[in-house]
Amino acid sequence: MPRAPGARFAVIDPATGEAFDDAPDQQPDELDALVGRAHDAWRSWRTDRVARARALRAAADAVEEARTDLAALLTREQGKPLAESAAEITRAAARLRYFAELDPGTQPIADGRPVRSEIRWRSLGPVAAIVPWNFPVQLASAKFAPALAAGNTMLLKPSPFTPLATRLLGSVIAAALPEGVLTIVTGREPLGARLASHPGIRHVTFTGSVPTGRAVAEGAAASLARVTLELGGNDAAVLLDDVDVEQIADRLFWTAFRNCGQVCMAVKRVYAPARLHSDVVEALAQHAKTVVVGAGLDPGTQLGPVNNAPQLAKVERYTTRALAEGARAVTGGHRLDRPGYFYAPTILADVPPESRVVTEEQFGPVLPVLPYESIDEAVDAANDTGFGLGGSVWGTDLDRAEAVADRLECGTAWINHHAELSLAQPFAGTKESGVGVAGGPWGLYGNLRPFVVHRPEEA
Repeated sequence: MPRAPGARFAVIDPATGEAFDDAPDQQPDELDALVGRAHDAWRSWRTDRVARARALRAAADAVEEARTDLAALLTREQGKPLAESAAEITRAAARLRYFAELDPGTQPIADGRPVRSEIRWRSLGPVAAIVPWNFPVQLASAKFAPALAAGNTMLLKPSPFTPLATRLLGSVIAAALPEGVLTIVTGREPLGARLASHPGIRHVTFTGSVPTGRAVAEGAAASLARVTLELGGNDAAVLLDDVDVEQIADRLFWTAFRNCGQVCMAVKRVYAPARLHSDVVEALAQHAKTVVVGAGLDPGTQLGPVNNAPQLAKVERYTTRALAEGARAVTGGHRLDRPGYFYAPTILADVPPESRVVTEEQFGPVLPVLPYESIDEAVDAANDTGFGLGGSVWGTDLDRAEAVADRLECGTAWINHHAELSLAQPFAGTKESGVGVAGGPWGLYGNLRPFVVHRPEEA
């Protein structure tokens, strides 16, 4: 049944499980006018790189000035601790500044012919961005900062679970941008499907699940729009036999459990040498037992709730199934008896390698730790997944660790840490983890098309 104009939908606080606000439930047929406005704004926005850079720097200033309000609202709808929300806002501002300074320039082509050829870079037009609920502000900025810096305009749709901070972000930077350059649209499906398939959109950039990513690509194919897809991961951490378990335990724990495990490139599987397996399990379990779980707005909270009821049900389903298959919950393995979407931080041992909590992306505060006998066995197990986003190797001999990391089938491999990215580096996956590249100059060029000009050399 069509939604009435002016309809709204509830936004839930995951720390209570109760609605605390609402957002506009925009209708798919509203997109025609918004895409048209974005196209009109593109005509002038694309023409002056210096003016764009100035506007993006002003937008970054505005984001920083509103950081306190943005962070509080982000925590309320997403659940993460307030300090993590503040860091997310800070990174969004830094990303705007980074891309404001990138200039693709003009590149000469030297091919030995008596012709002067050069590549000039042109924007694409209106871009559609669809972002998930785990890092709504950071992922929004990861999409609009390079797109706008390249001279495109954008319609950005946040998840219905976390629309409010993104709407506020759009309002905060609106004064720095011409009308129609960045438009935030909120609503439930089929709004996202209609946005991805809209004939006026020239590039669709999406972060989310593999099935939805496939649907987005199919929709964009109708108008042959470019697609950039970041589709999650099932990152493995491989511990070598010379690893100092006590030294790495805290870092390893937080690479898996930051943001309640709701990070696409979090460690989701640990492979430990058989002789160290029990030590690794115990060290991680000790952290899981003592970490402070609570509402993100509480000052002492280290780990917040799962963001939404469907995701909590998925985490519970995967864990319950693993336990039924013979896994052992060294700690956790259950919901917490309190309001909201809280799940006890869980370390699993004796997990069958074919269990879904190992082979799929659980995306929650649950970590299986599996033993291995040889490094070849560990590498094969780490690579035995349809995903290929990130991976890491942990050990004392850095040369040996690097040699093992080089064997991982993923877009980024870390040594003795995980999921650390600078604004200047590319971010991309292999296999089902996505299509296209974000980050650094690669992210800028992903929002541009080459335009080649040939002219004869002067006589």
